[in-house]
Amino acid sequence: MSRVYNFSAGPAVLPEEVLKEAADEMLDYKGCGMSVMEMSHRSKVFDEIIKDAEADIRKLMNIPDNYKVLFLQGGASQQFAAIPMNLMKNKKAGYIITGQWAKKAYQEAKMYGEAVELASSADETFSYIPDCSDLPITDDMDYVYICENNTIYGTKFKTLPNTKGKDLVADVSSCFLSEPVDVTKYGIIYGGVQKNVGPAGMVIVIIREDLIRDDVLQGTPTMLKYKTQADNDSLYNTPPCYDIYICGKVFKWLLKNGGLSAMKELNEKKAKILYDYLDSSKLFKGTVRKEDRSLMNVPFVTGNEELDAKFVKEATAAGFVNLKGHRTVGGMRASIYNAMPIEGVEKLVEFMRKFEGENA
Repeated sequence: MSRVYNFSAGPAVLPEEVLKEAADEMLDYKGCGMSVMEMSHRSKVFDEIIKDAEADIRKLMNIPDNYKVLFLQGGASQQFAAIPMNLMKNKKAGYIITGQWAKKAYQEAKMYGEAVELASSADETFSYIPDCSDLPITDDMDYVYICENNTIYGTKFKTLPNTKGKDLVADVSSCFLSEPVDVTKYGIIYGGVQKNVGPAGMVIVIIREDLIRDDVLQGTPTMLKYKTQADNDSLYNTPPCYDIYICGKVFKWLLKNGGLSAMKELNEKKAKILYDYLDSSKLFKGTVRKEDRSLMNVPFVTGNEELDAKFVKEATAAGFVNLKGHRTVGGMRASIYNAMPIEGVEKLVEFMRKFEGENA
């Protein structure tokens, strides 16, 4: 069977070149006689893999020296607790609610202190990004939290909120490495890798060094202290070795293909093909306010649930898989991450035109 076009929101499509390389090295990594899956995380060979991966992501994102890069387990969701545990000195933080993941992070933070809802787009099913130019931020807030790209609802912050001098913490899981980013604008920028960077099982946390400290909330587990992880270069315990290895390969693939500015250009091109069609279609329509549309996740509907189901079924049979929308919103969603080739989007639009002709 040939490979399908995988529009899954995560775990998601990976570059074919990376998968082939990993397959070639599966039994014997660079002549060491074993797979990366089998080797000690304390070995010289793995030490090179993790150091290389860190050097490459630093290069890709232009990460300043006063930021640490941590390769951690638990996915992005574990950070919902780790962030308030490590950062809530005054036990108060502001949250901007633009979807399910921001809401979950906000609810988790309430367990550790006062989480304040600064703004929300819940009133219109999270189909837009609220105005964040003048938020009710108070002096005693430890940080301001956002989910920068909303996988389920297909929205993206194009302008970062005005945090009035407070540290910005951002979950970038579904837009990670999709475009250039100014790391200095964030106190913490983090993302689960399974959407745009690698296989499920790891989160990458990029944290400014002054936020790594001993005076964390009482009861914070040793494993969830950023200091524990930073002091041990992500090797306090056995890290997700194979994830680090594959992510490292993806970093090299990105560098080879022009870095993040080239990715942004390609991603804009892919998104334009799909959005232009949705804007001209009489059957399908996008669900997000135009100025807030994500380049990575494109939700759309026909307005008829039976027709939506028919479309998903026929698309799957034609080799366009995982187009069903998230269970909380229904409809369809095409996730068009870095590794989705442009022809995948062109062929999807071709299929949608055909379906529209037969069903409009």
